[in-house]
Amino acid sequence: MFVQDGLYRADRQSGRLLVKTSRTGLGARAGHDLVIEATDWVAGVSVNTADPRLTSVSVDVVVDSLRAESGSGGIKPLTDSDRAEIEKNIQTKILHTDRYPTITFRSTRVARDAESLTVDGELTIMDQTHPITVAATIGDEGRVRGRATVVQTQWGVKPYSAFLGALKLADEVAIEFDLELMPA
Repeated sequence: MFVQDGLYRADRQSGRLLVKTSRTGLGARAGHDLVIEATDWVAGVSVNTADPRLTSVSVDVVVDSLRAESGSGGIKPLTDSDRAEIEKNIQTKILHTDRYPTITFRSTRVARDAESLTVDGELTIMDQTHPITVAATIGDEGRVRGRATVVQTQWGVKPYSAFLGALKLADEVAIEFDLELMPA
């Protein structure tokens, strides 16, 4: 599908924004690979097909809205109690949402070829801003799907660990989205 010039938005009503983690360390078998969903976020897109340099993308995520949706692997299934503990750890030990309530992305360049989009931009986590590249596609049905990799320590995020470091989250996490752009 070809996206026409104009202003668009997306949010939880029109798509999903996921963080996917994996585990590492000697105790990795005990933990879970997690799918964490942002339940309060908004994206804005301004499309200019005549001059793609004027196309822009912005995303704002309320960090307290990160919910542990599912977990695979591990010795036992992920319970509701586990989910609550994961969310508490995200808020208090990992992303410190009392001081850093929002994660933001602002594009600096958008490029499109016949098959895909490349969106370069600045990602801000815990008041640290670094460049990141997002790869995306626009499907025939009009859905935009994409992915980026975040190395947590580059943004000052200490990956979660337990059991004296025997179980820890891998430093790299995947950010994935699947959304429909709605006219703003």
